[in-house]
Amino acid sequence: MRRTPRLRKTNNLKRMIEIKMNTPPKENARRWIGAGLFAALAVSLASSVFADQKPNVIVIMADDLGYGDVGCYGAKLENVKTPNIDRLAERGLRFTGGYSSASTCTPTRYSLLTGTYAFRGEGTSIAGPNSPSLIQPGTVTLPELMQKAGYQTAVIGKWHLGLGAPGKGPQWNEDLKPGPLEIGFDYSFLLPTTNDRVPQVYVENHRVLNLDPTDPLWVGHRTPGPDHKTGISHRDELKMDWSHGHNSTIHNGISRIGFYTGGHAARFRDEDLADKWNEKSEQWIAANKDQPFFLFFASHDIHVPRMPHERFHGKSGMGFRGDAIVQFDWSVGELVRILKEQGLEENTLIVFCSDNGPVLGDGYKDGAKENLGDHQPAGVFSGGKYKIMEGGTRTPFITCWPGTIKPGVSDEVVSTIDLATSLATYLGVEIPVDACLDSINVMGALLGRQGATGRVQLIQQDNWGACLGYREGKWKLQRLAKYDRDSSTISDVRFQLYNLNNDPGEKKNVSQQHPEVFERMKAGLQKLLDDGRSRH
Repeated sequence: MRRTPRLRKTNNLKRMIEIKMNTPPKENARRWIGAGLFAALAVSLASSVFADQKPNVIVIMADDLGYGDVGCYGAKLENVKTPNIDRLAERGLRFTGGYSSASTCTPTRYSLLTGTYAFRGEGTSIAGPNSPSLIQPGTVTLPELMQKAGYQTAVIGKWHLGLGAPGKGPQWNEDLKPGPLEIGFDYSFLLPTTNDRVPQVYVENHRVLNLDPTDPLWVGHRTPGPDHKTGISHRDELKMDWSHGHNSTIHNGISRIGFYTGGHAARFRDEDLADKWNEKSEQWIAANKDQPFFLFFASHDIHVPRMPHERFHGKSGMGFRGDAIVQFDWSVGELVRILKEQGLEENTLIVFCSDNGPVLGDGYKDGAKENLGDHQPAGVFSGGKYKIMEGGTRTPFITCWPGTIKPGVSDEVVSTIDLATSLATYLGVEIPVDACLDSINVMGALLGRQGATGRVQLIQQDNWGACLGYREGKWKLQRLAKYDRDSSTISDVRFQLYNLNNDPGEKKNVSQQHPEVFERMKAGLQKLLDDGRSRH
């Protein structure tokens, strides 16, 4: 593939740096500058290279995809095939220590975009259908930092971070502001909540797509009337039965959490979600191919309700959950195809990740448990979604940039929360001291640079931030606690210590065998909590 002039210029500058860095000083040469000064010059020159290069960036985030759910992380071909994701790993860097910052979707997405642990904010647990925007205007965000670097920015897919002003929430029949466009995105095409919650409509920029003003949309948490069809009153009409909680308004033969009426022309079919995300992404990439762009591609696969397109039914050996993984893999392949067709592949950094670990039965009777067989969604790790064990937050994490990232496997610890500071630093964008409080620059590790290191310390949280995991090297501290939703208080706090090198499944608490480590880890976690930040 022919390189763009932008990329050729950058590679020449990179070679110049390598020549300078590998040329020893001549003895007694007065023109040779001191080692310290030269190092500063090299850093300055490198920064200019990075800023000049400005690769396109696509963050692909799966939903509820576990560490062991894809082939390159151990999934067996007879269970599920993921050739497109595996190809990313073959051509890029596969991380064994890649993490989401939380074990549920909303706090992870909040942390990704703000660079701050969600537990430091208020109301950042799983957002309800009528939740206001959890990230209000004025917050420094990843897309805003990319804009400052000269990027066009877009989010396409699942949002689940609320819309509208505090105290009001989304005004569904009006402009839905504030939202993504007010915090750094130039374009947005969204599933506004998550698909097991109402409403089943698309939001493009500020408006519900195809909404008929004569059929206004209403969304609420109480039934609109005794004749309103729900998963309880009309269970016999469901094409996918519920197991718990997901038994309110029925749409497309599936009952959801919450109630809504109207907006019939705007409602989508579950089976078409993946196609729509890729269709809109292709259109947006084509329209912005001549300038650097940042795309947050937030798939809904493999979150419940798992209802992949009919052409993927039966494509795995694990029922609808496995079929949804196959569909998601197809989506990844489509994005790569689009880049190739537009001549952008060699100048695009893809970051592949998940918002949290796996979950099987999660409100619907979709056969996920019954069809699991010998498949291990979390790999060798314990726990999954909602949990602070490794299976809850350690996920597939791949970076791919053909020609720049050398293919391989990295054991460095990196997290989705680090993308804001890493990308901003790489592009020469200054971050205010009071922003991105927990986002660490690990760009060298993400690019697989020799000698580059990832995180030293990492906090993992459950949905509420009551239970926390704290990793430092091979050691993992668990803070277990009870959370009272009514009073927002934490009680019954206790701690456990694990050696992940010997015990990746967190089966044996070794706090008594290593009391000094145990106390040091508790003090380290408490300091990060008391400081209110990790980035210094």
